[in-house]
Amino acid sequence: MEATSINQVDWKFQKGVARPVMPRKFPFVSGFDLAGEIVELGAGVSEFKPGDKVIAFNFPKGGGLAEYAVASASLTVARPPEVSAAQGACLPIAAVAALRSLQTAGVTLDDPAASPRKNVPVTAASGGVGHFAVQLARLGGHHVTATCGARNLGLVRDQLGADEALEAGLRDPPRAPRCGAPPGGSTTRWCTAQRRRGFPGPCSCGRSPTLAARSSTSRRGSRPASPRSSRWPPSPRRGWCRCW
Repeated sequence: MEATSINQVDWKFQKGVARPVMPRKFPFVSGFDLAGEIVELGAGVSEFKPGDKVIAFNFPKGGGLAEYAVASASLTVARPPEVSAAQGACLPIAAVAALRSLQTAGVTLDDPAASPRKNVPVTAASGGVGHFAVQLARLGGHHVTATCGARNLGLVRDQLGADEALEAGLRDPPRAPRCGAPPGGSTTRWCTAQRRRGFPGPCSCGRSPTLAARSSTSRRGSRPASPRSSRWPPSPRRGWCRCW
């Protein structure tokens, strides 16, 4: 193992909050986002070789905080040379959640020139999932309106690239600001954190494991996004690789 990242699920395991899905046997080593080097392969694994730098999503087995971990080959990918171990270890949970949320909401990312430009509101934009959602939506050529804490407004706007960054939780938010009026776009209307838990738009990246704001206060016509689907997570095929 070279690096791992700490997500909410990790500390919830440690505190016993995730008791219904906790492992049945102890000791248990947490850390589900893995970045490391393959030192040994299981039977039937042909796409990797010892010495390969990889990233893996290892839920619920964990092991990221140990010296070695055993990961499913189907949930392991090669790590590009330009991506450091620390950067790679941030990707499996947070980045994939952001990607699946945008895809579920119908936000296309493949060809900006061939797809209509949309307004993409992202709440908690400076958080683990939110900061990936902002960058992915911008790479897809969409207009991003983000909310975050006051101290992170510059980060979200200037470094992550959001077109608009507004402070979350304002009691008197701006009135129906227009988000650049892209062709075929819509007007984004703001709601206060005290009255509504979710932003009326496709990507709500708050504390809930399910990213969608599912309360009845969501505006009609908004489509909540969630990384969960009938195919999530993918079923691992047989085989494993041990990373160091």
